[in-house]
Amino acid sequence: MNVRRLIPGTAIAAVTALGLSTLTACAGQSAAAGNTDKFDVVASFYPMAFLAERIGGDHVKVSSLTEPGQEPHDLEMSTKQRVQVEEADAVLYLKSLQPAVDDTVAQSEVKTKIDAATLTSLEEHGDEAGGHAAEHDGHDHDEEGGKDPHVWLDPVKYAEIAEGVGAAFQKADPDHAADYKKNTATLVSELDALDTKFRTGLAGTKTKVFITTHAAFGYLAERYGLTEEAISGLDPESEPSAARVKDLEKMAEADGVTTVFYETLVSDRTAKTIAGDSGLRTDVLDPIEGITDQSRGQDYFAVQEANLKALQTALGTK
Repeated sequence: MNVRRLIPGTAIAAVTALGLSTLTACAGQSAAAGNTDKFDVVASFYPMAFLAERIGGDHVKVSSLTEPGQEPHDLEMSTKQRVQVEEADAVLYLKSLQPAVDDTVAQSEVKTKIDAATLTSLEEHGDEAGGHAAEHDGHDHDEEGGKDPHVWLDPVKYAEIAEGVGAAFQKADPDHAADYKKNTATLVSELDALDTKFRTGLAGTKTKVFITTHAAFGYLAERYGLTEEAISGLDPESEPSAARVKDLEKMAEADGVTTVFYETLVSDRTAKTIAGDSGLRTDVLDPIEGITDQSRGQDYFAVQEANLKALQTALGTK
């Protein structure tokens, strides 16, 4: 749709200042979303791109700022990507997850800015979160709290975001509002069904506690009455203290934990060390920050169902 939009002078100046070498280095980035005859949407990373594609259908052209296999927390914006945002009809992002994206969106003149964090409620989570966290008050934690952005892992919150995105698309592109509304309703229905699968599938487990590499699953744990114990906090690259590792090993024995979960986009070294020292298994619990060849499924729903099976095995379904 955005065929004739002019790039602001600030963006042009940035391109000139950084030179052609920067653009060449970024040749592998996602193709620009702008300047097509569709509603051009730039999404910050996979969960946002998935929503845009499912809600927009044939009427949208979606590109992601985060490449498959790239850890989204570490994203640094290139000049090409900043221009890509400027040329889009809309940008869909999750504020506080990727600071570089937040800065680019704040400085851009793109007409429609959709911050998923405003479409649901965010909570503060530390290295422990979930429905039974109060039972663990006797444990010694190195709490690394803050507003947790990992809302897409809770199907209920993700559905709330989907509804907000659908409404934003309808307002920004009214010619196709009826289709956006229909597609949103379909997606929300599928997310409701996924919520039911998690609720029934995790209702009768032998233990409610699981260990992950970083605190990505706090909302999911709270939704289904579980407790997530994270090796590190919200930052997947942070290293746990020796006291935290010792606390996790004691907790694992006390609560009947069988498995230490790691993820595909972050090193599994610490998870495997803790598991080996405690005689525990390791398995993948995917935060679905991107889909790669190593993912246990080709889209959000398939990977979430794989996550459900992994939790059922680890927690011991009755």
